[in-house]
Order: sequence, then C-alpha cells, then structure tokens
Amino acid sequence: MHAHDVAIRDESIKLGQFIKLASLVATGGEAKEAIAEGQVTVNGEVDTRRGRTLRHGDLVCVADACARVTSAAEDEDDYFDEATADDDFDPEKWRNL
Repeated sequence: MHAHDVAIRDESIKLGQFIKLASLVATGGEAKEAIAEGQVTVNGEVDTRRGRTLRHGDLVCVADACARVTSAAEDEDDYFDEATADDDFDPEKWRNL
C-alpha cells in the first residue's frame, strides 16, 4: 500500500478535513460517514473521531488509499521582501518613473 504525501499549511489539521484534502473521499459528508463507520485508520488504528488532530508524519488510510501528512516547506512561500533581496534592484528608482 503506497501513501502519497499531502502538505498542510499549519502545524496540524483535523482528520475529517485531511481525508477530504487528500482526496481520499470526495465530500465532507463522505468523510463524516467513512469516519463514523470505522473505515478510516490513523497510523494503523481505526479512529472514529472526525476532530482528531493530525500532525506531520501521521499516516491516514481509507480503504486501500493512504496519505501521509507533511508540512509545507517554508521555501514554497511566495513572499518576497525587497529589503532582503540579494540584488542591485532599487525599487525607489522604478517607483518614480
């Protein structure tokens, strides 16, 4: 059984949210049903708590489909700071044109 990695923005995510994000189910309603019926395992154990907190490294399976929680890499952030950019670009010069 191969698990695909699914990156999350924050340090944790709820089980119901994660299985939908990971496309292990199609809708939130399906997530609720699958969890309540005991079809979802977390790290190999059945868990029926939709609000269970998952963290980096947790393995979640629904039937034969599995996904692992991973943290989004910090370098994937689109944030750009002119003050710390390592180049000779002068924003003031271009703003005044």
